[in-house]
Amino acid sequence: MFQKGVFSHPYYLNMIKAKNIHKYYGELEVLKGVDLHIKKSEIVAIVGPSGAGKTTLLQILGTLDKPTSSDLLIINNQDIKGLKDKILSKFRNTHIGFIFQFHQLLPEFTALENVCIPAFIANKPKQAVINDAKEILDFLGLSDRIDHKPNELSGGEQQRVAVARALINKPDVIFADEPSGNLDTESSKSLHQLFFTLRDQLNQTFVIVTHNMELANMADRKLVMKDGQIVK
Repeated sequence: MFQKGVFSHPYYLNMIKAKNIHKYYGELEVLKGVDLHIKKSEIVAIVGPSGAGKTTLLQILGTLDKPTSSDLLIINNQDIKGLKDKILSKFRNTHIGFIFQFHQLLPEFTALENVCIPAFIANKPKQAVINDAKEILDFLGLSDRIDHKPNELSGGEQQRVAVARALINKPDVIFADEPSGNLDTESSKSLHQLFFTLRDQLNQTFVIVTHNMELANMADRKLVMKDGQIVK
């Protein structure tokens, strides 16, 4: 499962295309006509001051929220506009992975069980899912922690389990919102390096909202947001 992918010129293939994205909350305009494109196998960091609209944009790109209006939103050749909720939910589950600042692991389940959940939701065969989850956890250096519950894991280990969960359905793109914001310096560096390992070995695409400038400066591209727009 986790062998280096083979793509023809991956950096020339667009993963995300978005054009003229607007988002209002009441009379407050949070996004003011955002345009962007992200290429396959690219790591893109979105930075900017609090309130600039970074998380709102990430949630819209990840289909967790809908724009008030947009001209275009395509993820890996799938036009997202107009998809009904049930179809959109299925697309999100099978094509998109998420990593949050707080790992959002379910405390009553083991690391292995937490990783399996998205694939079980997608109705994939149980034993195949378990085998894949074990392989991912081993790839991430957690093979000896699969039966531990979240409160038995360190912060860095919990976030790696969250990364494994994001990978279980082999997503087209992973969206990360302040993924190292709750980690110590050593764990943060380890997590940041993991993103690049996943990109280099699996051709994984990442879109990361972060205030961590070390991570942002490591990215292939850094997009700066201010007042609801991407500053050129």
